[in-house]
Amino acid sequence: MNIMDFNVKKLAADAGTFLSRAVQFTEEKLGQAEKTELDAHLENLLSKAECTKIWTEKIMKQTEVLLQPNPNARIEEFVYEKLDRKAPSRINNPELLGQYMIDAGTEFGPGTAYGNALIKCGETQKRIGTADRELIQTSALNFLTPLRNFIEGDYKTISKERKLLQNKRLDLDAAKTRLKKAKAAETRASSEQELRITQSEFDRQAEITRLLLEGISSTHAHHLRCLNDFVEAQMTYYAQCYQYMLDLQKQLGSFPSNYHCNNNQTSVAPMPSASSNVIGSSALTSTSGLVIVSPSNLVDLKECSGSRKARVLYDYDAANSSELSLLADEVITVFSVVGMDSDWLMGERGNQKGRVPITYLELLN
Repeated sequence: MNIMDFNVKKLAADAGTFLSRAVQFTEEKLGQAEKTELDAHLENLLSKAECTKIWTEKIMKQTEVLLQPNPNARIEEFVYEKLDRKAPSRINNPELLGQYMIDAGTEFGPGTAYGNALIKCGETQKRIGTADRELIQTSALNFLTPLRNFIEGDYKTISKERKLLQNKRLDLDAAKTRLKKAKAAETRASSEQELRITQSEFDRQAEITRLLLEGISSTHAHHLRCLNDFVEAQMTYYAQCYQYMLDLQKQLGSFPSNYHCNNNQTSVAPMPSASSNVIGSSALTSTSGLVIVSPSNLVDLKECSGSRKARVLYDYDAANSSELSLLADEVITVFSVVGMDSDWLMGERGNQKGRVPITYLELLN
């Protein structure tokens, strides 16, 4: 027998097996043939595996959406992953917002209250962007990758063996049908031999499938550990963001509240302490419990010819020779000069004198 004859006979046998399975499957659907039922334990294992696969896919996809809301970016990352290439690094939304804030604050002037606040907010947003990037990397490695490995690895193997089990069952039931229809003794003997072989093959495949399916419990235990890693990564991320915003709030909260609304020329600010008050604010309490600020202190200081002591809130580098550099927490003497911009006072430290931004100062009694 040459190779061509062998291939022809093999194709014919495969075609016959396929036809036999198709006939058996169709008759089962029409209720014209009996079907061998799997034992209850194996059916439960199959159901558990299918349920695990469905929910793992849903959790994995939604986690990807949570970590990367941009669908175009997810598609790009998927393509690079399939090409086994590293996706180019892109700036994320918090980092982009932070950069815009810093650029705006720089243009408005770091010496102005708004410009300085924008710069501080921008720096915080960029730190949040870095934390966001770390969360994505950690979650992808410790959570998404194991889930994806199960879907693309373990479950594919289970599906393959499950399909083989289905084919072996169809072969077994087709052999049973042929044995029932056999009339002659020789035909019955051949059918009985075929039944014993198909039964043995079915039992062996059922055992292989069962062993694979029992590994689902180990998969759940592994995914539980991965879930703990994901929760820990989220906890770290949110703790970092909270700390960043808490620090930012403290910095912004210590800014003098001399900003006014367009309509009533007042703004809400914290109640100043009895021992000190921020330049440019005088507190009045409204009926709603909010603190209303008026610029009477600043007016008094500018109208009087005397000087006051002020504590420096933040470091400030002089932009030119007309300004005075400041160090946080130092106490300097300040006084107004006729014709000077309302956002500035004249500061004096020993023999040094120059303009200082009022937003960097806290007036002392």
